[in-house]
Amino acid sequence: MTEIRPLIEIMARLRDRERGCPWDVEQTFATIAPYTIEEAYEVADAIERADHAGLCDELGDLLFQVAFHARMAEEAGHFAFADVVHAICDKMVRRHPHVFGDAKVADAGEQTERWEAMKREERAGASDQSALAGVARGLPEWLRAHKLQQRAARVGFDWPTVDPVIAKLHEELDEVRAELASDPRDPARLLDEIGDVLFVCVNLARHAKVDAGAALRHANAKFERRFRRMEAMAGEEGIELSSLSLEAQDRYWDRAKSEEPGRG
Repeated sequence: MTEIRPLIEIMARLRDRERGCPWDVEQTFATIAPYTIEEAYEVADAIERADHAGLCDELGDLLFQVAFHARMAEEAGHFAFADVVHAICDKMVRRHPHVFGDAKVADAGEQTERWEAMKREERAGASDQSALAGVARGLPEWLRAHKLQQRAARVGFDWPTVDPVIAKLHEELDEVRAELASDPRDPARLLDEIGDVLFVCVNLARHAKVDAGAALRHANAKFERRFRRMEAMAGEEGIELSSLSLEAQDRYWDRAKSEEPGRG
């Protein structure tokens, strides 16, 4: 705990009611939670960009979030940072008997199965015995969809191949088209149908063994890169992109796309 002690002390000083930072003092678990999620995504972004210096910085920011929550919990008498450390250490040792005990596992696949079995055993005394119990509601919704689908698959509620998933996606898209064609449009129905499309897209990614979050980050980065290139090309020609028709803008998009290898 020697290395972490300065961070714990800094956090305590920031939260000091008399000498601390007014902003830090007024925060709660609820107000800090969005920052915690944001920092986790910034860690993922640094990994995606293979930015190791940035990753070190972002991991520090994420660790600060842990220290922040632990400090607020300690002030309320719930637990302290040391309790967080002890809890995760105990859990990791308990769930890795093949490393810290005499158990044997053949491969990573078997270890994953045993991990899930141990988690089920730990939840055995809980009031909610559903296969879906424990899937956090605070997760990003695409990730929650993935975990819900994973849990259902473990009890056999899953398509055996990717083809039925693609067929289902076409079916859901047809239902969206039908809702868009209705007059008047029902916003609640559109919300429902578009939600179904997004849910199936996550299922498609899961069956294809593609990380849906990584795929969406990749798509976002690609769009941003190409759009910025469009703006640059138009600017080089003395043209404001917003002054162009969609057809003219599309020509810039195609030019930006053609500059990239393996464009898609």
